[in-house]
Amino acid sequence: MEFQVIWFVLWGLLWAVYFMLDGFDFGVGILSNFIGKTDGERRQIINTIGPVWDGNEVWLITAGGATFAAFPTTYALMFSYLYTPLLLILFALIFRGVAFEFRGKVDSASWKKFWDAAILVGSFLPTLLFGVAFGNIFQGLPMDDKGYHGSLLTLLNPYGILTGLLFVLLFLTHGALWLAVKTQGNVEQRAISLIGKFWVALLITAVVFLIHTYFATRLYDNYFKVPILFIIPVTAVFALLLIRVLASKGKYLNSFYASGVLIFAVVFTGVSGLFPNLIPSSISPEHNLTIFNTSSSTYTLKIMTAVALIFVPIVIAYQSWIYRVFRGKLSVQEVVENKASY
Repeated sequence: MEFQVIWFVLWGLLWAVYFMLDGFDFGVGILSNFIGKTDGERRQIINTIGPVWDGNEVWLITAGGATFAAFPTTYALMFSYLYTPLLLILFALIFRGVAFEFRGKVDSASWKKFWDAAILVGSFLPTLLFGVAFGNIFQGLPMDDKGYHGSLLTLLNPYGILTGLLFVLLFLTHGALWLAVKTQGNVEQRAISLIGKFWVALLITAVVFLIHTYFATRLYDNYFKVPILFIIPVTAVFALLLIRVLASKGKYLNSFYASGVLIFAVVFTGVSGLFPNLIPSSISPEHNLTIFNTSSSTYTLKIMTAVALIFVPIVIAYQSWIYRVFRGKLSVQEVVENKASY
C-alpha cells in the first residue's frame, strides 16, 4: 500500500513538473506568431526555447512511462477512453517538433509562414486538450464495467472547456514572462505589455474554475477530510498574486518562478483531490480506477522506486546545467548573425 501511495505522489509530481516546464515553451510557441512581427523577431522568440523545449518534453515521456509501469490498467483504459484527444496531442507535438527543426531549412517566406503556423497549432492544441483531458479526469468519466460511454464531444463539456481555458491562460502567462526574461528590444516590450492582460484573464478564470470545481467534481472532499491539504490551493493563490506584484516591480525572473509554482500547485490541487482515484467514474464510485485496483505488483513498484531515486536526480542535474549554460537574454541581431539558429 505504501508504494502505491508513493507512486501516486510521484505520478502527480511528474505531471506537475512537465506542465511547469513545457508550459512556458507552449506559451512561447503560441505567442511567437503574435509578438514576433518580423522573421528576425520570430527567430529570436523561437531561439529562447530552442535549447530546452525537447528536454522539457522528456518529463512527458517520464510521466507517461510512470503511468504505464505503476498503474498499467489505468494507462490502458485512459488511452482507450481518451484515444482521440491523446492522439491529437501526439500528432500536434510531432508536428511542432518538426516545425522547430524545418523552419530555417529553406529561405522562403511561404515556407517559414507554414512552419510558424505549425508551431502555433502544435503549441495551442496540446495546451487546450491537456486541460480538457485533466478537467474530465477531475470530474470523472462516464465509465462502468462495460467501458466508456462517451465520445470526443462528451469531453467538450463546460467544465472540461473551462479547464482547457485555464491551462491556455496559465501557459500564456508563463510564456510571456519567459520572453520578458529572455529577450531584448521590441519582443521584450510586447511580452511585458501582455503579462498584465493575461494575468487579469487568468485571475477571473481561476476564480470561476474554483467555484465550478465545487459543483462539478468531488475534489474538495479530501480537503474537507484533511484540512491541511488546503495549503496546496492556498499556495496557488499566493503564487498567482505574487506574479502580479513581482511583474509590476519589473522582477520578471522572480515572477516567472512564481508562475512555475502556480502551475505546479494547480496540478497538485487536482491530484490531491483525486486521491486515491486516478480516474473516477461519473456513473458509480465502484467503477473508479484507483491506485489500489490498477497498480502493478509491490515488487515492481519497489524496483521503480530505486530506479527513480537514481535517475531522476541525474535528469534534474542535466537540465539545470542546460538552463545555466543558455542563461541570458537574446537580441534580434545575435540571432540573425548566428546562421545555426532556428
